[in-house]
Amino acid sequence: MSFDPRIAQNRFGYGPGPGFEPPRSVQHMLDRLAGPDTQATRFPISNFVDVFGDLQEIRDLTAAFRKARNKGGDAVETTKAARNQKYREMNRKRDAWFLATVARCATAEDAFRERLVRFWADHFTVVGKGPLFQSVAATFPEDVVRPHVTGRFTDMLRASTTHPVMLHYLDQFASAGEGSKLAMKGKRSLNENLAREILELHTLGVDGSYTQTDVRAFANLLAGFAPGKEGRATYRPNWGNPGPEVVLGKSYGGQKPRVEDVFEALDDIARHPDTARHIARKLATHFVSDDPDPELIDALTTKFTDSDGDLMALYDTLLNHPAAWAPAQKKIKQPFDFIASAVRALDVSVDTLASLKRKDRNLLFFGPLKLMGQPWERPGGPDGWPEDAAHWITPQGLAARIQWAVSAPSALNTKLPDPRDFVQTALAGRASEATQFAARAAETRWEGIGIILSSPEFQRR
Repeated sequence: MSFDPRIAQNRFGYGPGPGFEPPRSVQHMLDRLAGPDTQATRFPISNFVDVFGDLQEIRDLTAAFRKARNKGGDAVETTKAARNQKYREMNRKRDAWFLATVARCATAEDAFRERLVRFWADHFTVVGKGPLFQSVAATFPEDVVRPHVTGRFTDMLRASTTHPVMLHYLDQFASAGEGSKLAMKGKRSLNENLAREILELHTLGVDGSYTQTDVRAFANLLAGFAPGKEGRATYRPNWGNPGPEVVLGKSYGGQKPRVEDVFEALDDIARHPDTARHIARKLATHFVSDDPDPELIDALTTKFTDSDGDLMALYDTLLNHPAAWAPAQKKIKQPFDFIASAVRALDVSVDTLASLKRKDRNLLFFGPLKLMGQPWERPGGPDGWPEDAAHWITPQGLAARIQWAVSAPSALNTKLPDPRDFVQTALAGRASEATQFAARAAETRWEGIGIILSSPEFQRR
């Protein structure tokens, strides 16, 4: 088994579409990935520092509202209306960032990059928690994933650990070391959330060789990080724990808490053999099979270790392994990927996406994604979205996909393609005889398009 351009488009991208040339080789895919991130420039999404002023304005308006409410008078309604208007503005930005994400996936020549961004954003899952942060989760991949997607794993881990949305999501901002004055006086306590998720989900894995003692020591080492006043993380030594702390058998720090000790620990954890195998298995599972070839996992594990977490070297190993090109389509597209690949196949224009009104966005995207089981930016926990096919192929999930396939294309595209042509465009020569017959026999274009997008071949990678 070796490189196949049709498999490359689908398994490592968002599928074929009008005007898109499939990759010519593995090296072509890697060269594109190593090049400039044109989609981020073409469809911009804000960084957290860019929206920090909006969050601060909401904080100020909330404080003014509470003060006015205590005093009474006309200022109560005025400040409340101003705050609600600001929330609506942030929701509009969130919607625009969603459409930018769809547009990036649907129009990318380098679609492998977009798939990788989605993979790593899920690996380091965050949720915009609470009214203030609920609209800014999209800033996390922009700050953490895209700048490091072709770099080193340890740099992405550092960026994830210290991002304000992650610190807020896992309540790290409230954590104080057990030996700090704040904890000793009973004003604050240690929070283990971030330490546990880093070890269990981001690095070593749930079966990794760490103990509760390691989690607690690591939590004490992490204590002191919080979102800062300028929209970047800050480290507060007085919240930290006087060391040293022993994590996975190594001692870090001394009596004075230092941020450098945290980064040293993160780098060591990133290089741990358990981390190499955990990342290898996740990458193979996401792109190739829910039950990946052990030899592929071994190859990725070895490359991760030998390259010191060089992600480009890891992708090179993935794409050059025979298991990556097995003809059988063993992965089910997650709901977002299903919709994005359909938008790509239908050649929906960027202008059409951008012109959608909020009601239409809800009807065409946010509502269907929820019915399919993947509400936008709302995974059930820090472990992200499930990979196994059984989670996505449920009666309700399938019904929602079929309903979207039948109804959405007409709303997205003023002129639907001929199903006899579209079956070739959307499935790139991989359509079964049954699907081709159904496409030819459809009485209307919208029925034919719906049949093709609902087909088993289109659901799989």
